[in-house]
Amino acid sequence: MTSKHIGSSFDAFLQEEGIHGEATAHAIKRVLAWQIEQAMAEQGISKSEMAKRMKTSRAQLDRLLDPENDRVQLDTVQRAAAAVGRTLQVELA
Repeated sequence: MTSKHIGSSFDAFLQEEGIHGEATAHAIKRVLAWQIEQAMAEQGISKSEMAKRMKTSRAQLDRLLDPENDRVQLDTVQRAAAAVGRTLQVELA
């Protein structure tokens, strides 16, 4: 039994399957949600306080922190970063 993927990279596999972009976006969103939650925990910021700092609703914050929801606007992530004293860095590679 041979596999066409033996010896190839995971990125190559995702590209061959046509899901590289989607998988990358999902991974980035999961990391961002985790980083925001970690910063909130380190600073003892509740979800209610975080939503207030972001000038948004608790429901929108929950969507931002949901690692499965990758439909978040860039300005929302930027406001979340600022609310925990961080900056958002975005670059094209």
